Amino acid sequence: MQRQCATLATFIAWFGLGAAAALTALAQPGDRQPLDIFTTMGLTPKQVAAIDEGRPVAKVISWGGPSEVYVFGAVSVNGSPDAYLRTARNVNGLARVDGYLGIGELPANPTVADLARLTLEPDDRKALKNCREGACDLQLPAGSIQRFRESIDWSHPGAADEADALARGMLIELLDAYRRGGNDALGVYRDKAHPARVAEQFATMVGRASALPDVLPELRRYLLDYPAAPLEAADSFTYWEKVNFGMKPTIRLNHGVIYRSRARGRDISAFAIKQLYATHYFHTALDVSVCVGKAADPDRRAFYLLTLKGSEQDGLTGAKGSILRKVVVDKTRSSLEGALASIKKSIEQSATVRLVSSERVR
Repeated sequence: MQRQCATLATFIAWFGLGAAAALTALAQPGDRQPLDIFTTMGLTPKQVAAIDEGRPVAKVISWGGPSEVYVFGAVSVNGSPDAYLRTARNVNGLARVDGYLGIGELPANPTVADLARLTLEPDDRKALKNCREGACDLQLPAGSIQRFRESIDWSHPGAADEADALARGMLIELLDAYRRGGNDALGVYRDKAHPARVAEQFATMVGRASALPDVLPELRRYLLDYPAAPLEAADSFTYWEKVNFGMKPTIRLNHGVIYRSRARGRDISAFAIKQLYATHYFHTALDVSVCVGKAADPDRRAFYLLTLKGSEQDGLTGAKGSILRKVVVDKTRSSLEGALASIKKSIEQSATVRLVSSERVR
């Protein structure tokens, strides 16, 4: 159990390095300062001082039921928020992160050919052979379980390739359904008995993310009401990833949005990432972060990176789940601190390199 908890938390940290800020908003000097949110999230004066000194701090937030995990983290970064935004948008750059077995951004009208590099794990194929509704090692609705049972001859030498092809087709079908019906389509996909479950969970997560400064109302509407709520000039994209975190390599399908706007007399840049599907562990996941410029730094060469990570996870309820949950949230908190430290180091090193190069040119 402890090994499972550790690997789950490690995966969360990896996801945080690539998308740790699902929402990025740059505030101008004179705006409400992060000290307000630090107080709201229950940080101590010692923790606030640590953040100002450049040390990352993460805290587990007691929101929701046992299956929900929320962690707030913050760090002070000497560098440009734009550099962070560019790094976060570079989805394919995650391929260089340890543990990633595959990743790829999908075109506007994807086909199964665009998922050619996506393959199921041998253990997942083995599990699919015996999957039944309510008893399947993968997160699949009854209809998909039935299709794997009826469409594939598991005794055939080419069964593995057939299973991979069917899985790719199902992901494309899910994405198509989401693009037509939004979050409600994900609910139907998950569990026909509770079609609104995922939509309701996203609504809760987005609402709680509004505790952060400058969480744009129009972006919240887009995340909740997509595709009925258009977001003009947004860079909306989807991508798949397969991550090995020590126990069960997990395939995820994500929706990302980059949004730039000028609101209330200031420029705001936003980057949102929402999980649409995961083969294991994560029922729902949404990361929200805000980059807030420091009032004491009018040249905007430093900012606070504030991150709120929310997820609903399998196996955290009941007597055994309560033990698992304690280890998972503790590991997640420490992993987020590590992720924030890595982001800070990467941005500040890049800023130093650019400064040295500029001085040499002069």
